[in-house]
Amino acid sequence: MVVADGPLVLPRSLQNEIVAHAKAGLPNEACGILGGRDGTATRFFPAINGQPSPYFYDIDSQDLLRIVLEIEDADEDIVCIYHSHVESPAFPSRTDVELAAWPDAAYLIVSLGSEPPEVKAFAIRDGKISRREITLTD
Repeated sequence: MVVADGPLVLPRSLQNEIVAHAKAGLPNEACGILGGRDGTATRFFPAINGQPSPYFYDIDSQDLLRIVLEIEDADEDIVCIYHSHVESPAFPSRTDVELAAWPDAAYLIVSLGSEPPEVKAFAIRDGKISRREITLTD
């Protein structure tokens, strides 16, 4: 079961992988999924942005299916959907909110518009955004 409103528990190593993936995706947005249990991310799944753009991400449907099946086969949950913003702040855009399809997952955004990159997590449900704390672990 996903802890939808509690903190996103994220190992520093996974946060570092997410930031590296975001930087590698430039000049476009990068995206992916974190698997785990009870709000704790344990596995990193970088995904293909099916519509590469500096302003939009769309996880490729075949890649999404592969990742979801792998997470389900491990009896885990989708704990987090992540993507990068090339220049804009780490806050969900109108499009991010409209396309948020996993109400129990955290939505993590990496803003590459600052150095170091800004990393924030949110819950997005029924068009409403609320902050989720990130608890980094070693």
